[in-house]
Order: sequence, then structure tokens, then C-alpha cells
Amino acid sequence: MKFGARILKTGIAIVLALYLSELLNLPAPVLSGIAAIFAIQPTIYRSYQTVLEQIQGNIIGALVAVSFVLLFGNDIFIIGLAVMVVITINLKLKMDKTIVLSIVTVIAIMESQDGEFLNFAFIRLSSVLLGIVSSFVVNLVFIPPKYEAKLYTRITDVTEDILKWIRISTRHATEHTLLKKDISRLKAELLDLEHIYSMYKEEREYFKKNSLAKARKLVIYRQMIITTKKAFETLKRIHKFENEIYQMPEGFQRSILHQLDSLIRKHEQLILLHIEKIKSIGEIEDWDQDCLSRKELLAHFFEQQNHVDEMHDDLGHLSARLVPLISSVIEYDEQLEHLEKLIVSFQSFHKEENEISVQYEED
Repeated sequence: MKFGARILKTGIAIVLALYLSELLNLPAPVLSGIAAIFAIQPTIYRSYQTVLEQIQGNIIGALVAVSFVLLFGNDIFIIGLAVMVVITINLKLKMDKTIVLSIVTVIAIMESQDGEFLNFAFIRLSSVLLGIVSSFVVNLVFIPPKYEAKLYTRITDVTEDILKWIRISTRHATEHTLLKKDISRLKAELLDLEHIYSMYKEEREYFKKNSLAKARKLVIYRQMIITTKKAFETLKRIHKFENEIYQMPEGFQRSILHQLDSLIRKHEQLILLHIEKIKSIGEIEDWDQDCLSRKELLAHFFEQQNHVDEMHDDLGHLSARLVPLISSVIEYDEQLEHLEKLIVSFQSFHKEENEISVQYEED
């Protein structure tokens, strides 16, 4: 189990909630601690949304609890009925995430009628709200998330793994079962990239100038993920048609090898170009020496296909089956070209804003 920032923030939020409860002499500090647990979120924006939802949900729970006690008392069956009403109201208002804490509020308020009930209910509700606010303060102040750095680092790691496998696969040096297992892992990591991207997207900028740069960065990172997915799709097709590729003429195999090597180099350089670790790709000598244009690659493939059909009738079906692979390589090239345009455009207009924020995460 990894000890992360969210675990630490949860502990701090509970301590803060309990401390404030004791400082204010609230009779049930444990309620503040419980509420703090439910309100911790991975981003500041999501924490803000959660605070609003939890406050609304708990006010609903408190109103229902007070109403039921005043009208029907606090018999255990009445408490159960009140809980069902609160759940129904939360579901109708599409506030599913507040249900558990709303129920806690109902039970906490309805458990006793000692003394002045309304004052008792107000104190119990205050304890819960104090826990929610404590979590929001912790989210706001302690260990603010840096999802851009995390997103860039994860994109880099996943992309490097995929490109490594493409290099090995095109040289027929892979262990088939090992690659098959790694493809499943890479698929899960691509899903994780989408989750981190959504976290980064939720982070809000407070200045208009920064908001514009953030919006364009989002486009770049979305394209990075799309391009990495296209590289992954290419890897899967190389894996699927490994035998067919191996049986094709050596000239065709060399063409595919050179094309993919060129695209891989470009992909690696674009990732570094985004954080300005290298100069412009156009200035890198001979980076595309062996790279055919998409039109040339397609023409070369059909030329090879015709040659195979004429010379080897038994191999004709093999070249036809490789059409999806060629299609994937061409689409991969298109996505790389689009990514390059986005990065160059961003650096032309937002040079200062790209002094990131993006740094490799240290162990």
C-alpha cells in the first residue's frame, strides 16, 4: 500500500476537526471526525463541490430529523422511516454522494431528546458541518495537488513502455506471452491516464491569462493521450499480425521497420519538446531520413502487395491482412503531426506559461 497525499490529508483533516470540536466544546467531536473523512477529495475544485453538496445534504437530513422528532418522536421505527425519507430526497435531487453523511446526521440528531431538543439538533449539525469545513481547509492549504506534473510523467512512462515494445516487436525479438500480458497492463494504464487527465482538468485557474494557457494545455495533453493510444493500437496490430509480417518479403519488413522507427523517434522528441528539453524538431538533423510520407507509405505497400501477388500466390492473403496495420501506422503518423502543430503553436504564444509546472516526479 502506497502512503499518498490523500491519506496524509485525511489524517490531518480528522485531527483538525477533532481539535476544533474540543476547542469549541462541542459535545460530540466524533461526528466532526466522521464528516471530515467523507469530505476529503483529490482536487480543490472537487473538494469545493463536495462541501456544497455535503452542506446541502446535511441540512436536508437535519430538517427531516427535527421534523420527525417534533411530530412523531424518536422511536427506532421513526428513525428508520426518517432515514428512508432522507435517502429518497437525496436520490431525487441527484445527491447520491451525500447520502451516507446525511444518514449520520439524522441518527445523531434523533438519538436523544434530552434537554432542549432544537439546541441539541443545532449542536449536532454544527459538529458535522465543522468536519466538512475542516476537510475543505486541509484540501485548500495542505499539499495542493500538482496533476499536470503527474499527468506528464505518467504519459511519458506509458509512452516509453509502448514504444519499447514496438521497437522489440518489429525486430521479432519479443516473447509472445510476455507481450500479451503487458498489453493488458498497458490498457489499464491508459485508463488511469484518463483519470489523471480528468483530475488536471478540474483544477481551476484564478487569472484569465492563466485560464487561456490552461485551456490550450488541456488540448495538448488530450492529443498526447490520443497519440499514445494510437501507438498502443499499432503495437496491438504488430502483435496480432506478427506471423504475417515475418512471412512477407524482407524489403517490406525493412520498410515497416524504418517507418515505425522514424515515428517512434518523432514521438519521443515531441514529448521532450513540450517541456523544451530539446530544440525544434525541424532543426534535428536527419530525424526523418527514413520516414516516408503517408502517401508514399501507402503507395509502397500496394506496390509490395502487387509484387507478392505476382510472385507468390500463397502469400496474397497475407498482404491483404496487413491492411489494418498499415492503416494504424498512417493514423499514428497523422496524430503525431497534429500533436507537433499544437505544441509549436502553444510555445509560440505561451512561452512563459510553459515554465512548468511540469517536472519529473522524484522518487
